[in-house]
Amino acid sequence: MSNLWDLSGIQPQNKIVLEGETIPALFWNGVKARGPNVWMRQKEFGIWRSWSWTQTGDAVREIAHGLMAIGFEARETASILSNTTIEWVLCDLAVLSAGGVSNGIYPTDAAEQVQYLCADSGTTVLFVENDEQLDKALEVRDHLPQLRKIIVEDMEGLRELNDPQVISLDQLRELGRAHLQQHPGMLKARVAACQPDELAILVYTSGTTGRPKGAMHSHKGLVYTVRGYNTLIARSESDECMCFLPLCHIAERMGGEYFSLYTGAKLNFVENPETVPENVREIAPTVFTAVPRVWEKFYSGVMITLKEAGKIQQAAYGWAIGVGQRVADLVMAGKPVPGGLRLQFHVARTLVLNNVRKLIGIHKARFLVTGAAPISPELVRWYLALGVPMLEVWGMTETCGASTGIPAERMKPGSIGPAASYNEVKLDPVTSEILVRGPNVFMGYLNLPEKTAETIDSDGWLHTGDVGVVDEEGFFRITDRMKDIIITAGGKNITPSELENELKFSPYVTDAVVIGDKKPYLTVIIMIDQENVEKYAQDNDVPFSNYASLTKAPEVQALIQTEIDRVNKKFARVEQIKKFFLLDTQLSAEDEELTPTMKLKRKLVQTKYEPQINAMYS
Repeated sequence: MSNLWDLSGIQPQNKIVLEGETIPALFWNGVKARGPNVWMRQKEFGIWRSWSWTQTGDAVREIAHGLMAIGFEARETASILSNTTIEWVLCDLAVLSAGGVSNGIYPTDAAEQVQYLCADSGTTVLFVENDEQLDKALEVRDHLPQLRKIIVEDMEGLRELNDPQVISLDQLRELGRAHLQQHPGMLKARVAACQPDELAILVYTSGTTGRPKGAMHSHKGLVYTVRGYNTLIARSESDECMCFLPLCHIAERMGGEYFSLYTGAKLNFVENPETVPENVREIAPTVFTAVPRVWEKFYSGVMITLKEAGKIQQAAYGWAIGVGQRVADLVMAGKPVPGGLRLQFHVARTLVLNNVRKLIGIHKARFLVTGAAPISPELVRWYLALGVPMLEVWGMTETCGASTGIPAERMKPGSIGPAASYNEVKLDPVTSEILVRGPNVFMGYLNLPEKTAETIDSDGWLHTGDVGVVDEEGFFRITDRMKDIIITAGGKNITPSELENELKFSPYVTDAVVIGDKKPYLTVIIMIDQENVEKYAQDNDVPFSNYASLTKAPEVQALIQTEIDRVNKKFARVEQIKKFFLLDTQLSAEDEELTPTMKLKRKLVQTKYEPQINAMYS
């Protein structure tokens, strides 16, 4: 396999790259060691601006001193309500350097959710990105007696604002510069006083079942885990990474910000979530971590482009991807690739597949990483056929991110890999629930000792809620969530996630929720991919006036039925989907049906659309 893909640098790195036992200690040692080297880049007014470690350190120092100037004490909590930007990282590291606890809030959260998260976390200082996020804070601040200051990153449209509780980030940095002159050793003392066992960050669960819970992670756990990540999939200072997932989510906080802080890999921030496809092509990351939804979107884009291509191009792609898939199948089976097929693959890559990778922006990627949700094995196989290994990792907020991972030299799509070296993973002998134990497991839920006791047993095993199986090589596979297994009226146990993943492999389906518990047969609620379905409608002269009319068009209904028929062929008769319903409302992360990570909330969807579900069984 090593002759087919460049696996240099993927191999585990066990040596310590950066000294320090707390996140601020790691950071300041990084600034000292890497000074003039570029760490971060962000596009501003069409130009990529670079931040060296020294520049980052200067900004973090000023913000941290500014916090101390306004009375921010060690162990107090500051929250960040912002999209993924360099300023997010600066504020996060400043809060931690000042000895505080850092908490992230999704920028899509409504004012009521902001109020709950600030109150629950005991937030005293709130960083907000712009006027839109400030409005939410001002709407609820009367209900937050602990909140002392609101700091605004971008003051556009707020120049005339005169509110004693609100200051700009620039003003905070000015205060910091003055404070630094008066108290030159204070920040160093705060960093030194920060203890590994102390609470560092709060990461609130997305709240698919009730109120979000604040998962507490210590400095010790964070440092232990980022060092562990390097034994799972190594990075170096020569790597180019993208930072675009929400930083308040464990995946980007750990796998993006803190892992790059530790390894020195460069972090490139996208302009906004809508420009991800364009920015990927500009950045050409060498390491690319994303959620399945992003990988599905790229695949859909290629499939749509292919439909518009000429017959010669389509034939060339068909031949090239066929060669790639034959190679991928041998690699996944652990078998050698014959010389003749290797030569064909080289030709296929040179003539066709390299262009497909450039179209996506992954032509320089040594490997791709997927996690945070299940992914279709066929999608992994497709990327492997392009010539880029896709490694699936599995973990959760409570395990500080990845707990298992597919090794590059032994790929098994559909599996989440063996346990990472830095933690133990096993199955409950009775329920087959996946259990995790190790220093990476969180401290517990803030203000919820009874929930913590339900989640971590007396032997220290975290009960993840995922049900799985493990093979003779120690590779785990998730079969479902504990609470999501469907038992039909006929007594058949069905795993809805397998069906849902197959459906999401379609370029026309964004998400799906399979229904059927205590029902005579399976049905499904589908959220269509607006962009691709609209294009299908335009290409086929299907009339529609808005999103709702698009979902009701007979031709679109027939299109989705075709996709369901494709999936049904892969399953036994009792597991096949008989009817479907298309959500006729265009949902965004602000809607209650979606989590901030854009996943449909199964229980809420089933409750909210009960009349439509009943209609499918009438």
